[in-house]
Amino acid sequence: MGTSTAARLGTYAVLGTFTVFALYPMAAILVTAFGSPVAGRGGVHWENFATAWTQARFGSYLLSSLIVSLSVVVLTVVLSVLAAYALGTMRFRGREGLFYLLLLGLTVPGEAVVVPLYFDLRDLGLTDTYASLIFPQVAQSVAFGVFWMRTYFASTSRGIVEASRLDGAGHWQTLWRVLLPMGRPALVTLVVLVFMWTWNEFLLARVMVVSETLRTAPLGLQFFSGRATTSVPLLAAASVLVALPIVLLYLFLQRHFIRGMVDGSVKG
Repeated sequence: MGTSTAARLGTYAVLGTFTVFALYPMAAILVTAFGSPVAGRGGVHWENFATAWTQARFGSYLLSSLIVSLSVVVLTVVLSVLAAYALGTMRFRGREGLFYLLLLGLTVPGEAVVVPLYFDLRDLGLTDTYASLIFPQVAQSVAFGVFWMRTYFASTSRGIVEASRLDGAGHWQTLWRVLLPMGRPALVTLVVLVFMWTWNEFLLARVMVVSETLRTAPLGLQFFSGRATTSVPLLAAASVLVALPIVLLYLFLQRHFIRGMVDGSVKG
């Protein structure tokens, strides 16, 4: 019993230490965001968020990020689900080879292709458009999406699929009415991860976008931090505004997200 208690206390101590290290930077930024923009003045300054919002034009930047992120999530989820269903439940020649070919997309870093991608999109007249921000990120995310959802479809009981077929359901009905409702945690996890990756994407927007109206929130934060008149509390408040949508999405979907991650790790 003593050893068990000591081991439990040691586990809690290690977890508590890592929690402090993980939360300290976020807590520091949040405290700084409420600080005074003028040195020597105390108190809690809620107006920092309003000032950062107006000075940095974050309304426009957040709207651009929302348009890009939602578009990428919808296209990625639809394409990933359709491809993963075929690769996870159907039997056809070349299935494994096609799957591993898709997995190559997970091994190529985006930084390695952003420059040739820029020239290709420029020749097509697509730079400085939403298309230049949406389609490359869809292509990057689909590889993971297919891998993630195929794991779920491949682990689904064949008896469920065969029972739906006996009831007269085709592939489309089996997918959308039977398998996807059962795989909601896996689907929610995919949505959260793709939304987070897309929202935080900086390099692609920095290379592809010139117009201020198309700047995403991370790119707008970079321009805002480069101003000589920007104070540290205002910059911290702007950082909180950029991160807030992801935090709210995670808090809203955390139950399904955690369940999807746990199920994915067990099945993997």
